[in-house]
Amino acid sequence: MTGSLGKHPLAILRGELGLSMTAYARELDAVHRSLRLGALAHQRQKIYRWESGQAVPEPSAQQAMAVLHGVPISVLKTMPWPEWLATACDGSNGAHTYGDQTATVEVLTDLAVGGLVDRRKFLTMTSAALGASVNGWQDAVDAMTRPTSTGRRQVTPAMVDHLEHRLDHLRHLDDALGSSQLRDLAIAEFNFIVGLLKEARFDETTGRGLYAAAAEAARCCAWVHFDDGFHAQAERYFDASLRASATAGDALTGAYALSFRAIQHYTAGDPRDAASLLEAAQVQTKNKATPRFRAMLTARAARSYSKTGDRQACARALHEARDLLGMDAHPDDPPYLYWVDLGEVEMIAGSSALELGDPREAIARFKAAIDANYAGDEQYPRTHAIYLARAADAHLALRDLDQAVAVAEHAVRCLGGVDSARSTATLAGLREKLAVHRKVPIVRDFLELTT
Repeated sequence: MTGSLGKHPLAILRGELGLSMTAYARELDAVHRSLRLGALAHQRQKIYRWESGQAVPEPSAQQAMAVLHGVPISVLKTMPWPEWLATACDGSNGAHTYGDQTATVEVLTDLAVGGLVDRRKFLTMTSAALGASVNGWQDAVDAMTRPTSTGRRQVTPAMVDHLEHRLDHLRHLDDALGSSQLRDLAIAEFNFIVGLLKEARFDETTGRGLYAAAAEAARCCAWVHFDDGFHAQAERYFDASLRASATAGDALTGAYALSFRAIQHYTAGDPRDAASLLEAAQVQTKNKATPRFRAMLTARAARSYSKTGDRQACARALHEARDLLGMDAHPDDPPYLYWVDLGEVEMIAGSSALELGDPREAIARFKAAIDANYAGDEQYPRTHAIYLARAADAHLALRDLDQAVAVAEHAVRCLGGVDSARSTATLAGLREKLAVHRKVPIVRDFLELTT
């Protein structure tokens, strides 16, 4: 079987990753070992024979390949080689199974078993794959399947409440400590909930709550993986979150995951994909979301529009987000929206203005966020450090070196106890820009102190 332009699916996927045959063989061997399947000979000739149709990979190699390319094992089991691999090329990846509870549990279980594979160098999904993922989620949410159980251990509503409280603590710990220190804990929470889904007995209402908890746990895992630079793993967890939210019939939890997935795509992928993700989330939650939830989606849409250079769409979205936050608080606001306030929206507005080439407006928006009592230093040091680095960048663009360094020093203080690859990279980028002015004493002192 061949894909576009007559290429074998493996050649297409290997090309997307930018790997030579030898490099791909090494990566496949690493995944094979991580799955405890033993060593896999990483020879160029082996990959060549597979791609030319001269040989078929052994079953364990196909299993490792499925994990590497994010194809559910259920797809591997039901389709022959290389047809199952082609699903990763066309973006389907089993998207037709989103509404199938058995497939959802299998995908979650596969991820729980193989979730620790180090795939830091791999990139985000292609637009086609992302579109298939979101379309599968939307169709499944609309279908509203009914969760059923076959296990023996009884899960009660009170137990689901406890899980939700644990996830709330995880979110707050991530705010304070950063992703690197939280990845193992997030994975453990996800694996624990997946174990309950496989082994427990529950009624329909409790089942929906349990799948919603699995969706939020997967989102937490996706977020800490993205924040720590593991983009492909983040994509797999985001996809799992959508599947679990669809089985729960919970459009809000899925839309919340999409809003974080959008950050990944406007940061490390195509910002147009990020805008599409947020538009899908807005459509799916149109008559279900509270004003605060809608404000969150709209503000993040504004950030996506700034990345695409659409100044007017960005301004409209920010205006709408501020209006929505001006409405009275709603009793149905999900607890995970604790961080959504005017200060956060103004920080997003500042980042957007800087992206659109208006440093003065960026500084004004960052100041408006502080005036709105943005609790960055105390509650969100990692996020605040990123915003401060952008504020310093804006001052630097206006040639105000004294203020740029002062704000940069504030950012460094915020990161004192936080371990986050994303925030560290943001500060490293700022240091590079400041290095141009190394001859200025205040800049030189800052660079030497933060080496």
